[in-house]
Amino acid sequence: MRVFINGFGRIGRSVLRAYLQSPEHWPGLQISGINDIASAEMCAYLFEYDSVFGPWKGTVALQDDRLIVNGRAMPLFCQPDISGLPLSDVDVVMECTGRADTPAIASRGLQAGARRVLISGPSAAAALTVVRGANDHLLGQQQIVSNASCTTNALAPLVRLIDAEWGVVTGSMTTIHCYTGSQPTVDAPAADFVRSRAAALSMVPTTTSAQRLLDVVLPALAGRIAGSAVRVPTASVSAVDLAVMVARPPDKDQVNTALRAAGGVIGVTDKALVSSDLRARPESIIMALPETRITAGGLLRVFGWYDNEWGFSNRMLDMALRMG
Repeated sequence: MRVFINGFGRIGRSVLRAYLQSPEHWPGLQISGINDIASAEMCAYLFEYDSVFGPWKGTVALQDDRLIVNGRAMPLFCQPDISGLPLSDVDVVMECTGRADTPAIASRGLQAGARRVLISGPSAAAALTVVRGANDHLLGQQQIVSNASCTTNALAPLVRLIDAEWGVVTGSMTTIHCYTGSQPTVDAPAADFVRSRAAALSMVPTTTSAQRLLDVVLPALAGRIAGSAVRVPTASVSAVDLAVMVARPPDKDQVNTALRAAGGVIGVTDKALVSSDLRARPESIIMALPETRITAGGLLRVFGWYDNEWGFSNRMLDMALRMG
């Protein structure tokens, strides 16, 4: 199956890196082309030299409007609107521009001839918002699909597991999230006052789309989990701190046994780790088992790490393969 990447930013480049490092994880998938409004030289440079994941361990070159990585050539386009590109042989457009929040923009890949579109973020234009390990059984023939957000991909499978095992009554989640390109490097005016502050100098309390998206992905639990975020001065790897009241309180060992057995997109660690230790982990969330707590009143607290770029990019590839 053929996948076209529209938008070669943090997620677009991470998708390509993840795929080229381990193509055997997505058998039959082929990256057939890339589009970005940046110059070809800039796209190649930012792919080869990455401040988070380090330099690419291989070769990167440009030739005749193609990006050539480790000898694999991919056409490279520079169009603000892909609707006029020749994409009739494309199975899935990965819409990674961060702008596909309207049907007019989200459907451009379809207008170009592609069969389906997978959006790398929340979008009101999507026929389905899907999270692997939470509601991916609903994926059918929808033409425009949202892969939700990195935090929703971390949170939803965890909440679904806890609800299935012990019954979620209510709860609260805080994501401790690294700074992103939506924040300024120096203080600058913004619609949200706290989002106007320099990202690498302060912890910034803010909102998260994960609360709203969790209600969409797991509608049976709508309204039960409140969510908030604190942006912190680190460049990669975020965390979910979840506290829930459950109908059938377990003990700590029962919780950790269930987390170990979950598999799939839920990983675990017994070690005393810090955020940088989890960089480039492919799971949606990696549960820190020593952090599990349960009070005498039945409040369950669990804590998990997630590489908000790398893990999410792996889920983009997983979902594209399913869609194809």
